[in-house]
Amino acid sequence: MAHAADPATGGARGVTTPDLAQAGVKNAPKFTSPADRSVRQSAQTAQTAPAAKNRQTAAAAAEAQTAVANPTLAVGLTAGALSAHTVELTSDVTSATTPLDISISWGDGATTTASAGGTESVYSEHTYAELGTYTVKVTVTDKAANTSVTNELAVTTAGSDYTPYGPTRLLDTRSGTGAAKAKVAPYTSAHLKIGGNGGIPAGVTAVVLNVTVTGTTSGGHVTAFADGDEKPTTSNVNFVPGQTVPNLVIVPVGENGYVNLYNGGWESVDLIADVTGYFTQTSSSGYTPLAPQRFVDTRTGAGTAKGQLAGYGSFSTQITGLGKVPASGVTAVALNVTVTNPKSDGHLTVYPGGQQAPTASNVNFTTGQTIANSVIVPVGPDGKISVRNGGWNPADVIVDVVGYYSPQSKGAYLPFAPERFIDTRNPADQAYGPVAGRDYVYAGLGSPGSGVTGFVLNTTVTNTRDSGFLAVSPDPNTLDEYENNAAGPPPPPTSSTLNWTTGKTVPNLVQASTGGTGVIDFWNQSDGDIDLVVDVFGMYQDN
Repeated sequence: MAHAADPATGGARGVTTPDLAQAGVKNAPKFTSPADRSVRQSAQTAQTAPAAKNRQTAAAAAEAQTAVANPTLAVGLTAGALSAHTVELTSDVTSATTPLDISISWGDGATTTASAGGTESVYSEHTYAELGTYTVKVTVTDKAANTSVTNELAVTTAGSDYTPYGPTRLLDTRSGTGAAKAKVAPYTSAHLKIGGNGGIPAGVTAVVLNVTVTGTTSGGHVTAFADGDEKPTTSNVNFVPGQTVPNLVIVPVGENGYVNLYNGGWESVDLIADVTGYFTQTSSSGYTPLAPQRFVDTRTGAGTAKGQLAGYGSFSTQITGLGKVPASGVTAVALNVTVTNPKSDGHLTVYPGGQQAPTASNVNFTTGQTIANSVIVPVGPDGKISVRNGGWNPADVIVDVVGYYSPQSKGAYLPFAPERFIDTRNPADQAYGPVAGRDYVYAGLGSPGSGVTGFVLNTTVTNTRDSGFLAVSPDPNTLDEYENNAAGPPPPPTSSTLNWTTGKTVPNLVQASTGGTGVIDFWNQSDGDIDLVVDVFGMYQDN
């Protein structure tokens, strides 16, 4: 697995979607402060009143000043998100026809100015260096009338930063952890509390869960979605009878703090969910995507001792300061972890260096199986992560780094309604038809300059005609170059996203870098045809 493939046959097909740069903010709330909240001040009155001999004289002066000082002057404010870090402000000015000066204090120390000639709407925008809630203050001044009005508005940036947490088990229907001790019935959901659960604060926007389905007696799928939202048609975990299968999920959290895990099979199943972090609209750790880079391979001795990881054994490996991962400031790392050649059933647990292994699991496997799963794990104080083999016999372990989280990273997460944009089984799909061996599908998901650095995707392969692996990587070509037949052949990636054997259906979450062009490739690294399904759940956008 994960070897350099032969050149593509030239049958690559492209998929274009509406520019998703606005998808994460289209449902963001609007913030308003109506004009009747304007506070009026007359500069002349403010100067005269202290010198007045008594309060009645001051009041009379103020009344006289108001009568002549542009009596309709007021400003109403409306704001909304343009991007993860950027807010657009509309100042609706009501005034007599006269020159007006507008001063906008954005609440982070920045101030901008504008002007108006009377009643009109003035549009301004501002990009915040850090996510959070800010108080915007707008002052409109009529110098001729020697008067001004001020209005204030609290705004919250749309993007969310990541906070590592755990790994901690929040749900296990086998033991009654987080839900009733009973299997989840078909076509029903387990309701899992996230916000306010343990040390997780209320108001989280999204959560990172490793969801495992087990005790299966039929085929089906699991769909994760925010409580209060309509269940999407996408899926997160696919399973067959007798299978135990995990998959990483980044899912929005409902306003009530809950998420739903829906059993789309026709028989009851047990569900397990381990949390590794959450997102909030406050400054914490942003995301920096990287081209996948192999940090550990026990088959070659990369990153650890050469040789299979012993049953119930563990190893630690350095993450920070290697490759393109900074030497300091990294709070968590995004990985693709693969187990291959296992000599017995078992599971892998990935956890911060210097800590004891938790009861959570990241990759479940059976004897002889090659299987991968995405992992987001906190980095220990020593800059290391650890991997434990929960099986009783040895297995080979491969770890690819695909990105990292740090306070210095500006990639903020914008979740949106899950959308299926590739399904090669669907005759209406732009990429309809099986993906041939050693070929790829390219997808134009964003535009250069939009600030979008990566997407959170769920990839699934099915109807597999041969064993192989899927590789996901940024394409150096732009969508315009493809559309104008000017694209050069992209190099086949050498890292794997998910692995399969003939006839299997396998999903895996991918945090895919756009590489700056907004085009992402999905490579079939096998000699047989496959069908490909890709769902998009959110994106990262810098400032």
